[in-house]
Amino acid sequence: MEMNWSRWFHCESSFELLLVPRQPGIYALAEEIAQPAGPYSRRMLAVFEVEETEDLARALNRLFTAGNPWRERLEQARCYLRYAVAPGTEERRGAATALKDWLNSQRDAVSQIFEGPSDHEPATVAERAVDRVSKAHEHEKVFPAGF
Repeated sequence: MEMNWSRWFHCESSFELLLVPRQPGIYALAEEIAQPAGPYSRRMLAVFEVEETEDLARALNRLFTAGNPWRERLEQARCYLRYAVAPGTEERRGAATALKDWLNSQRDAVSQIFEGPSDHEPATVAERAVDRVSKAHEHEKVFPAGF
């Protein structure tokens, strides 16, 4: 399924959300990750939340309300947001589920890599973990088209 996603935009306050449509859709939240400086360094985003909603404008504005668990993170970290309008309930749920499944699989892969070896294991355990995760995900579709 192809979706027309907005560009990523910085999420500092609800004022950046004034042009978000009052339509059903999906949104993704991401945090900028600092990469070591070097000739090939670039900006990267780590997606940490994907949700579907009946009203994008209302749901995104709620992110900045008191008591919302994401409010503090959005205010303190360098977070970004993007959304896609998806009027069809089945299409929206299918895309949101696919993105959440992808996000969870990436979390599982990262946790396997970073579960460090104990003091008594050889240093090559980390290399074997990276190989195991890489081979397990070689033939998987990364995420739905258009994201």
